[in-house]
Amino acid sequence: MKTLVILTGPTGVGKTELSLRLAEELSSPILSCDSRQLYREIPIGTAAPDSTQLARVPHEFIGTHSIHENYSAAKYELDVLKRLDVHFAHREYVLMTGGSMLYIDAVCKGIDDMPDVEPAIRSELQHQFASGRFEEQLHLLKKLDPTYYEEVDRQNPKRVIHGLEICIQTGKPFSSFRNKTPKKRPFRICKIALNRDRTELYQRIDLRVAQMLEDGLEAEAKAVYPYRHLNALNTVGFKEMFAYFDGALSLDEAVQRIQFNSHKYARKQLTWFRKDPEYHWFHPSDFDAVYSYLWGLNDPI
Repeated sequence: MKTLVILTGPTGVGKTELSLRLAEELSSPILSCDSRQLYREIPIGTAAPDSTQLARVPHEFIGTHSIHENYSAAKYELDVLKRLDVHFAHREYVLMTGGSMLYIDAVCKGIDDMPDVEPAIRSELQHQFASGRFEEQLHLLKKLDPTYYEEVDRQNPKRVIHGLEICIQTGKPFSSFRNKTPKKRPFRICKIALNRDRTELYQRIDLRVAQMLEDGLEAEAKAVYPYRHLNALNTVGFKEMFAYFDGALSLDEAVQRIQFNSHKYARKQLTWFRKDPEYHWFHPSDFDAVYSYLWGLNDPI
């Protein structure tokens, strides 16, 4: 049976090495499901695979877009399904790995069809946000779509603004377009999640942030600083560095904030993945257990 194997887990858990070994065993490329590794301008801050890893196993959706391009989970769904059609024509297993929760759900369950938003509406809402009017936007969303207002992460401007875009564009609540009915896929989906001791995970995250600084995160962030308003840069690592460039934080404070916010994001990922009973959990070092699990599926590897 054609099978999409999803390998995920919180940031810093150790997905990369296991994914490389698994891809080699499955004779599969790696389809990245990291919503920021897509962008070619920011490989350091997104911990994108290096040249050695890319040479070891073919990767897709790594550095394929510019931060200046609009990209979304809905577009990712369509792009991945096209690539799966190609790969499943001549292989039984395809490996997808990364930690972007919405991107994984887009491929597994589908994204509800949404109306296109006029550039003028999007631009105005982004301008309002950049002008410090986010609280006003929250109040407007509560008025236009109280259902979505109660559901959305109100600390996430991207989600709030997207809901407003649809409300204003259509004159209807954003929630009315979300039927939450999963789409059926013509392939089996096997979900594998990795985790490790929380203290160890945080230590790995902190070491990785320090390594990013050594690898040139400051210079990379400075190069894209003029475009800080772009959605692609609304992410941990760059927001804190931008605050440092603005003089709001010292470099040490920015680094500590990146580490703290990365811990917070890891917890959010774990909470999201644990809500899905289809995930099978493993330690990143236990490749044999992961491979044995795959071997034990109805039609073995």
